[in-house]
Amino acid sequence: MSYVQNINEKSYCVNEYGVLRKVILCEPKHMTIRDVINDTQKHFKDVGIHIEKAMEQHKHFAQVLRDNNIDVILLPPAKKFPEQVFTRDIGFTLGHTIFVADMANNIRRGEEQILKDWLKGEEVSYYNIIGDQIEGGDVIIDGGMIYVGISDRTNEAAIAHLTRLLPSFTIITVPFQNKYLHLDCIFNILSPSEALIYPGVIDKKKEELIASRYELIEVTKEEQFTLGTNVLSIGNKKVISLPVNKNVNNELRKRGYEVIEVDITEIIKSGGSFRCCSMPLVREK
Repeated sequence: MSYVQNINEKSYCVNEYGVLRKVILCEPKHMTIRDVINDTQKHFKDVGIHIEKAMEQHKHFAQVLRDNNIDVILLPPAKKFPEQVFTRDIGFTLGHTIFVADMANNIRRGEEQILKDWLKGEEVSYYNIIGDQIEGGDVIIDGGMIYVGISDRTNEAAIAHLTRLLPSFTIITVPFQNKYLHLDCIFNILSPSEALIYPGVIDKKKEELIASRYELIEVTKEEQFTLGTNVLSIGNKKVISLPVNKNVNNELRKRGYEVIEVDITEIIKSGGSFRCCSMPLVREK
């Protein structure tokens, strides 16, 4: 099923690298490290986040997406949700279904309702995963395969729930070390044959399975900290990445990718980068 055949679809996504057509973002208007909820925030807690700079960087990111013919939807930012910029976690599109997550951390509970209100207003149907904790940063899709990280934010009950709901997909659980927030902080699929990985922190057997399916581009410890795996593919081998991740960007360019460098280093102080900041609604197959 191609995008052309489904040009009026309100939701469709079967991989991480098809041409991105429609995406949900949220401005970091109220972004702050209020409660430390990951290792990156711990590092920057005393430095804090410069809101005007974060807003400027996010605006540039959104414009780059629009310049690439991507329809950008901006959810309304709420003062009580300092992590709302990371829209990937509150929902994810698999096939034609949008799943709205049940957020694990108290500081983020309630963000789901803002997404649901927008979906209802646009008459976009969704499935609400209630009671089982799962966040989109742990869900990575590639055709009929869905890799789901087991983390502090996503539990096995949620994965079992997803498996029952999606019998036509093969769901692979991926345990990894708890110090890393989401699976997409250490693993990201770029194409049917290539992926980024921070080696040695995923369950050994699952990392071997991943290595058997993809040519793995290894990310250094330094560039994992600056979220080198958390790039956003927008299709046709175009990838949005941070300028500071020079090794990742060079490795991508050597493999024929067009790397669009965008600086959102103020936003990544809170533990997420481009993939975390974007919830795709429609991608070409």
